[in-house]
Order: sequence, then structure tokens, then C-alpha cells
Amino acid sequence: MDALFLSRLQFGLTAFFHFIFPPLSIGLATIIAVIELQYFRTGKELYDKMARFWFKLFAITFAIGVASGITMEFQFGTNWSQYSRFVGDIFGAPLAAEGVFAFFLESTFMGLLLFGRDRISKAMRFFASFFVALGSTLSAFWIIVANSWQQTPAGFKIEGGRAVLTDFFAAVFNPSTVPRYLHTVDAAYITGAFFMMGISAYFLLRNKNVEIARTSMKIALIFAVVAVLAQGLLGDLHARQVAVTQPAKLAAFEGAWESSSNAPLNIIGLPNPGKESTSFSIGIPGLLSWLVYGDSGARIQGLKDFAVADRPPVAATYWSYRAMILAAGWFVVLVLWGAILLKRGRVYTNRKFLTAAYYSMLMPLAVNEAGWFAAEIGRQPWIVHGLLKTSAAASPLPAYQVLLSIILFGAVYSGLLVVLITLVRREVRQAMTGDSEVAGVAGAGSGISQPGMPV
Repeated sequence: MDALFLSRLQFGLTAFFHFIFPPLSIGLATIIAVIELQYFRTGKELYDKMARFWFKLFAITFAIGVASGITMEFQFGTNWSQYSRFVGDIFGAPLAAEGVFAFFLESTFMGLLLFGRDRISKAMRFFASFFVALGSTLSAFWIIVANSWQQTPAGFKIEGGRAVLTDFFAAVFNPSTVPRYLHTVDAAYITGAFFMMGISAYFLLRNKNVEIARTSMKIALIFAVVAVLAQGLLGDLHARQVAVTQPAKLAAFEGAWESSSNAPLNIIGLPNPGKESTSFSIGIPGLLSWLVYGDSGARIQGLKDFAVADRPPVAATYWSYRAMILAAGWFVVLVLWGAILLKRGRVYTNRKFLTAAYYSMLMPLAVNEAGWFAAEIGRQPWIVHGLLKTSAAASPLPAYQVLLSIILFGAVYSGLLVVLITLVRREVRQAMTGDSEVAGVAGAGSGISQPGMPV
């Protein structure tokens, strides 16, 4: 057993599990704030019921996210002590800011909504929900700052073998912070919108809780259309930044081995690192050069421009990036389909669309993970790009201790997953006992079986 490999595996597993929850909670918090605004503006009881139901699901994801995220920071000190020593002066500020300015803000107003919702005015409810959403997006900002600094370090000097902060604003707004933040937060909006669409579709397919489901579907679908279409522009912005600051990562995304002008945008292929080639490659000539630089004749660096030891794992980077892009294409199809049906007044009764929305409910979670894989694996072998390699960052731990902690984390996270599924199922089932038996999509004679909850 290799302690470095096990430490990487442990961090990957804990980060994978934790990253399920922040995008979902950010997206839900923002849409809930919109619903609370509607309740404040109209005073309709429907919006009150909607806000209460969706806030319960938000609270569950938030709580599990907090529990699973605590281990992340502890690992920096236990498994990655050399990394912590190198970046401690840089990371202290954003991590402290995340706790003081974001987490406390979000938690305070969340507590107000959990325990004082019926004792405050409609205006105060909207105010509190707005700051829950703001706190969640601010929290994401500071975490993205820390991660982006690893990708494109700035505002520092090396002193005594450590990175020492010299310019706070240059470090915070390093070259990748803004593109990565916008890309990630918009992905969170997509995640929350698809989750709400999926559960609303589930209600409509079963002809339960129809009033809430119809209005929730409309709000979530509009939100999803805007967020999915915006992601095309934000993803392009982020990819351009990667091309300039991390060209080896872009080359791995594209399976590009040779540097070339008029570089093709690779659609699909089979990367073969052993032969330093991508077999069966299908690409569009000049499109990659044009997308990155606005010039189809611009030169794009290939993987052979970099030493073998400095290249990222090509196959893992290539396929995780492809999974993200292919799923994004399905998102565009789904939301445009839904938008057409909404305009025609048929979105609540079209069984094919509702079934597709239902089964796509959790797909953004998988896409978020694929994007994270592409970004983080594509940064390898560097833990801090160009400054510190992952192999030099780990703590000198016995392998068996790391293995034992992986087993313990696996048991704890399995328990948390069971708790999550149980609580979400309970809330959905309780909601189905309310505004039920309203004439709707599940008309007699459809002959189509109802899907079960995908948990």
C-alpha cells in the first residue's frame, strides 16, 4: 500500500461525497428566495406552501453538506501537512472569510427561517431567504478563490520554501477566480432547478400535490432555461482561461498531442498515452483555435510540448470532460423542449417530458462531479500549478492509518447517505398526502406505469 495514493484516494472520496451538496443547496436557496419574493408580493398561500416544502429539502441538504465538509479542512493538516505548510499563508484569509462572512450569514438567517418563520413578517421572510441565498453563493466564492489559487497562483512570493501572500486582491482575483466562480455557481443553479423540476414531475406523474407541482415546475423550468443557456457562454469563458493559463490541461481535454495552428475541436476519439496519440479522432478543423483565440489559424499547444512528468492523466481528464459536455447537450435539449411545452400550455400534462425531467433530476450532480474530475485531474501532477507537485505535498503517514481512516469515512458517509435518502423520501411522501387527487396528468387509461423514486 502506498500512503500517497491512499491520501489522494481519501481526499477524492470525501470531496466527491461533499460536492453533492453545495451546488444543490446553492441552487435551491436561490429559487426559494424567488418563491419567497412571490409570497411577499402576492400574499398567495400557494407560495407559502411551496417555500415551506422546498426549504425543508434545502435544510436537509445543507445539514448533510456541513457534516461532510468538516473533514475536508481537517485533511489539510493530517494528510497534507507539506501542502498546508506551503499554502497556509495564502489559504488562511479566504477560508476565514468563508466562515465569518458567508457561513455565519447563511446559518443565522437559515435558523430564523427554521425556527421563527411563523413569527416574522412576509418581508422579513424574503429578507432572510435572500441572505441565505447570498450567504451560500458567498461561501462558494471564497472556496473557489482558494481552489483557483491552486490552479493559477498569483499575489505571492516564495520565502523559506513557502508561498507568502504579498497582494491580497491579486491572490483573490487570480486569473481563474471569476471564470471558475461564474461557471460553478451557474452549474449550482442548474442543479437546483433540475432537482425541483424532477420532484415536481414526480408529483404530476402521480397526480399528487398538483398545485404546488405545477407552479414549482414553471419557476424551475424558467430558471433552468436561463441557467443552461448562460452556461454555454460561461463554459466558453472558462475554457478560454484554461487555454491561456493551463495549456496542458486544455490539451488533455482535447486529446491533442501535437501543437498546431488551425487546431481542430475534438468531438470524440480514443486517447492512447502509451502511443502519444488519439485514435479514431473526429474533429472540426480550426474550431478549437477559433474558440480560444478568435482566429482559426492560432497555435494551440499539444501534450508533447510538455515533459512526460508534467502531463496530466490524459484518459481520465479527456473522458470526464467529455461526460460533462455530452450531458450539457442533453440539458439544452430538455429545457428547450420544456420551454416550448410551457409556452403551449402542455408542460404539465406531457408524460414524455415529465418522465424525462424526472429521470434527469440528479444528472446535474453527476455532471458537477465530472467537471470537478476534469478540473482537478487535469491540474496534475501539480497540487499548486507550477509550484508544488502532489507527490511532495503529502504527510509522512503510515499507509495503514490512511486506509483505516478511509474505511471509517466510508462507513460514516454511507450512514449520512442513508439519512439523506430517508429524510427526502419522508418529506416527499408527506407532501403527497396534501393537495392530492386533483385532475391532471395521470388521466385514466394512460396505461403507463408510474416511476418510483430514484433513491
